[in-house]
Amino acid sequence: MRADLLLRAAELTRTSEAFAIATVVRREPASSAQIGDTALIDESGAFHGWLGGSCIRSTAVAEALGAINDGAPRLISISPHPEAERRPGVKALPMTCHSGGTVDIFIEPVMAAPRLLVFGVSPAARALARLAYAMGYAVDAIDPEADRVMFADAERVVSEFTASDYTARAASSKRRVFAVVATLGQHDEEATMNALTIDAAYVGVVASRARFAEIAKTLAARGVSAQALARVTNPAGVDIGARSPEEIALSILAEIVRVRHAAAEDARRTGSDDARVKGPGDRDVAVRDPVCGMTVSPATATHHVEHGGRTVYFCCGGCREKFLAAPDRYISVLAS
Repeated sequence: MRADLLLRAAELTRTSEAFAIATVVRREPASSAQIGDTALIDESGAFHGWLGGSCIRSTAVAEALGAINDGAPRLISISPHPEAERRPGVKALPMTCHSGGTVDIFIEPVMAAPRLLVFGVSPAARALARLAYAMGYAVDAIDPEADRVMFADAERVVSEFTASDYTARAASSKRRVFAVVATLGQHDEEATMNALTIDAAYVGVVASRARFAEIAKTLAARGVSAQALARVTNPAGVDIGARSPEEIALSILAEIVRVRHAAAEDARRTGSDDARVKGPGDRDVAVRDPVCGMTVSPATATHHVEHGGRTVYFCCGGCREKFLAAPDRYISVLAS
């Protein structure tokens, strides 16, 4: 792999951003791609490297974003005759480059470490931080009394919570942020309210049901909505009869693992290959190239044209030229 791609990968890893590595593992003439050609695609769809022509690039970006979304690698084959490339474990896609040829690309997502926010300095909070670190989580210990002696394995030790830091982090990490309140009697309400300000995939409170009922009543009086309070899991953790701080930590992480895997399975079932559908003018919307039918991301497409008061996007320059030569031929595709 090129040194600049390694440096880019290191930077994305440092900032806890997911990305995908796409590598050409097989090719047939006359494709310009060569075995070993590599590209890095980040969560925004930004493309770094080389995989061949621009028509290959748009397909690789779409497939890489799908791999990042569902967290699973994939092998794609881009060919002028995709029906001939269909085989187990391979996703066959059409080649639109004029040069033709077939290119097989292995796409491997590199996921950011899931982040666990631990509120409190209780023995359960400290055990949770230690076990989460051992399981590969990036841990933030959040409490006015937290220090490095208590949380030697934490990536960050935060004495004063700032919601904006974590709201942005949760949004950018596709909900791979989890929060557990283990304050156990010390500013429980404040910690729970802080945890609820984050768009986390899981918010658990270590407390008895009776104690949490008191916490919820206080927070409701402070204006926290019933919908927000309903997001809280209490008691936190899978019921394994846990008693010690370490057993409590184990039960909580087991529950978080279950939440993570269920979310990944949902992404696969709902078709992670399809981009989100949003409002008019949103450049994150996926559209179809009216010439070849491939999915194109307007945010990363380099070939487009204005026609009939709208922007039409293409996977490559060849499709754009075909459209310009006979736009009426493709109007029905645009309208569908």
